[in-house]
Amino acid sequence: YHIILVGKRDVLNAELAKHNVSKGIIEIHDAPQIVGMGESPVASIRSKKNSSISVAVRLVKEKKADAFVSAGNTGAVVCAATFTLGLLSGIERPGISVVFPTSNGTNAMMIDVGANIDPKPAHLFQYGLMADAYSRYILGKPNPAVGLLSIGEEASKGTDFVKETHKMLNKSQLNFIGNMEGRDIFTGKCDVVVCDGFAGNIALKITESLAGAVSTLLKRELSRNIVTKVGAVLCWSTFR
Repeated sequence: YHIILVGKRDVLNAELAKHNVSKGIIEIHDAPQIVGMGESPVASIRSKKNSSISVAVRLVKEKKADAFVSAGNTGAVVCAATFTLGLLSGIERPGISVVFPTSNGTNAMMIDVGANIDPKPAHLFQYGLMADAYSRYILGKPNPAVGLLSIGEEASKGTDFVKETHKMLNKSQLNFIGNMEGRDIFTGKCDVVVCDGFAGNIALKITESLAGAVSTLLKRELSRNIVTKVGAVLCWSTFR
C-alpha cells in the first residue's frame, strides 16, 4: 500500500523525523492552507482551494488516491467531497455513517451522525438505501435489517418527520423492521440505524462519553485496594 500525507510539507517532514518514520511507503503532497475547526465549511472550501482537505479530495477525484481520511473540520470534508466528487445518482444529500460493534457479536451501522441536521424524510430514505448497500457489499450481510430511530417502537410514535420517514421506508423493498429506540442501538436488533444528523450526532457523542466514563470508573475501582489490583492483573488480557 501507499500513503499520501497532505498538508504543510515542512511540518509533515518534521513530524516524520521526530517519530523516526520510514518514508518508504509515504509520499508528501504539499497543501499550504488550513481549514480551522471553527470555520464555515462552505466558505472555507470555496476560498481555500489549497487546503489539505480540498487537495486530498482532488487527489481522489484524479484517481491518484483511492480513499481519503481526515481528522479535520467534518463539515468541510462533507462539502469538499460533495462539491468535488459529487453524489450518487438519486441521492440528494450526503450522510455520515459509523460502524460499531453490538452485544451479539456483529457489526451494525448508523447514518446520519452529523452531515445533515435538518433533512427531509426523502433524505433519510436515501440514507437507508445507501446503508443497505454498504451492509450488503462491505459488511457482507445479505438482507440487513433497517430500523428508524425514534422514541418508541410503534409507527405512531415520533415527530411528523419521523412518521413520514417511517411510511417511506415501510413501502420500500428494504428489510425495514420499523422504529427502534435508543436502547436498542447496540443490541444488534438492527443492522442499519437510520436517523437525522442531529439525533445521530448526539447518540454518537453520548456513546463516546460513556465509553470514557466506564473506563475511568473501572480504573478507579480496580485500583481501590490490593485485592482489586490483583484482580485487575488477572483480568488484564480480557480487558485488552
